[in-house]
Amino acid sequence: MDDTVISIKELTKRFKDIDAVNGISLDIGKAEMFAFVGPDGAGKTTLLRMLCGIIEPAGGGASILGLDLVSQIGEIRKHIGYLSQKFSLYGDLSVDENIEFFAEIHGQTEEFEQRRERLLDFTRLTEARGRLADKLSGGMKQKLALTCTLIHSPEIIFLDEPTTGVDPVSRREFWIILSNLVRSGITVVMTTPYLDEAERCTRVGLMNEGKLMAASSPAAIKAMMSGKVLEIICSPARQAYDVLRNHEGIREVQIFGDRLNCVVAEEESGRETVSAVLRSAGLELKSLRVVSPGLENVFISLIEKRGN
Repeated sequence: MDDTVISIKELTKRFKDIDAVNGISLDIGKAEMFAFVGPDGAGKTTLLRMLCGIIEPAGGGASILGLDLVSQIGEIRKHIGYLSQKFSLYGDLSVDENIEFFAEIHGQTEEFEQRRERLLDFTRLTEARGRLADKLSGGMKQKLALTCTLIHSPEIIFLDEPTTGVDPVSRREFWIILSNLVRSGITVVMTTPYLDEAERCTRVGLMNEGKLMAASSPAAIKAMMSGKVLEIICSPARQAYDVLRNHEGIREVQIFGDRLNCVVAEEESGRETVSAVLRSAGLELKSLRVVSPGLENVFISLIEKRGN
């Protein structure tokens, strides 16, 4: 892409005998909102920490805003912001004092006040500016952390699971803020365990065991799913899962709480097969319908295909 601001080439990081990041290559464009999705241990946080210069890669390389990740990391840091999983601000300082402190770290002492006012208004923290950080709710803490990340006007921000542990209302507000940042031209690169959040991004990267399995728009990733997805409500669900997963006429079975998703080649024959298998096992079929594949369906399907 012509507007590339991050270019990753075969980036690798190894911890003892584990390939935490295994040869990832990817380009990310200006004003994209890109989400890395994957289970714990997939390598998402390690990848972000390498791109921020917190840890050095073991192999491969990357450029950010045309600057080399290793040899020019000092210059890169002037143009990026990083929000880690753990709240890392100072609980005994007020909202205003935390922002001022981070402005000083980034050499913004002479011009930060007007920007602080704009950011407080942007994140709806103006009324809380005098409160200690420790006294804020989880959602307000994350908004304060984001404000401190933005105080030096970065062109790219890296967010590591920014809404984990945040209540649904605060999550929604946080996403409105992120969307506005992207509209202003800032590139947002994040990790998230929430696939509904990934659906809102420009592109999604599915990671597992240090590898990037797919990277595209949510719609394009869903289109990778071949066959039809049947949603089944059956009691008991676990027993139905065990019965269906061993039948040769069913490609895949995924369990989500009290529901099962079966991937079949064709809708009509798939319905007949599922109904017959469950009936022969003496299980009660409460509901059977075709549903559109979600990112979770595709993700599990890709993992299972690689395991075979």
